[in-house]
Amino acid sequence: MASSLLLLLDDIATVLDDVAVMSKMAAKKTAGVLGDDLALNAQQVSGVRSDRELPVVWGVAKGSFINKLILVPLALLISVVAPWAINPLLMVGGLFLCYEGVEKVLHSLHHKKAKTAEDAQTELEHTEIDLAAYEKDKIKGAIRTDFILSAEIVVISLGTVAAAGFLTKVSVLSLIAVLMTVGVYGFVALIVKIDDIGLYLTAQASSLKQGIGRGLLAFAPILMKTLTVVGTIAMFLVGGGIINHAVPWMHHFSEETVEYVQEIPNLGSIVGALTPTMLNMLVGFIAGLAVLLALSAIKKVWPAAK
Repeated sequence: MASSLLLLLDDIATVLDDVAVMSKMAAKKTAGVLGDDLALNAQQVSGVRSDRELPVVWGVAKGSFINKLILVPLALLISVVAPWAINPLLMVGGLFLCYEGVEKVLHSLHHKKAKTAEDAQTELEHTEIDLAAYEKDKIKGAIRTDFILSAEIVVISLGTVAAAGFLTKVSVLSLIAVLMTVGVYGFVALIVKIDDIGLYLTAQASSLKQGIGRGLLAFAPILMKTLTVVGTIAMFLVGGGIINHAVPWMHHFSEETVEYVQEIPNLGSIVGALTPTMLNMLVGFIAGLAVLLALSAIKKVWPAAK
């Protein structure tokens, strides 16, 4: 009886050790996507009233947990039943990200800012009236984006534990899903509240705290504007990267291009390191533009299409 219990405990310890090691490997491989996820979600939830920032972040975080609750068992099922379907499904998600990125770029180019006080007041009143709908749209859009990024994180993690047993796969994917969600949305909550933290510090008696507070207040709008740009670029990088790796000839072309530019005297190593990122961004933009044009053509032929 005692020996059986010790064997069971030894087996459990071995499984936990495997889970810890593989979780660490999976976390390293998904670090790049995690950075894009952070930038995208911080940008997605920006633009709401200060007192509604944390509720919006919490709403998106809950949606992210639901996404992963769907994706983890789905990924395990597909890996057993139809492993060939993983790449096509990821490509669909990548195309959607690229499409959203192009839409954001075009919207920013065509968005007309209020030029007079009257126009600004009208825009403000419209925003106040539609505040609930605006927040709802923000949360829905962020959850949609999170679904695609979460799918990539789950698939990368699944590839890391492909040779492991079923229990180890479930444990690693579940652990990565929880840690990534808590980590990303914890940082997002911190980012969107930087200005409030700065305002709080400026009201303190200490001159050092006041200085830090003023610095945070000056830094907050710069950070949010930067995240808006970085978040849009991340859409092209993630979406383009998915497409680039899923299409064999495109992937080979990228590798050959990197090898070619690395031979450039003096600058080869620097240009070679930047080339994959630039190619992914270019592929992402072209793919998003192609989807946008295709949808526009469909709408012209079939006006009822949404």
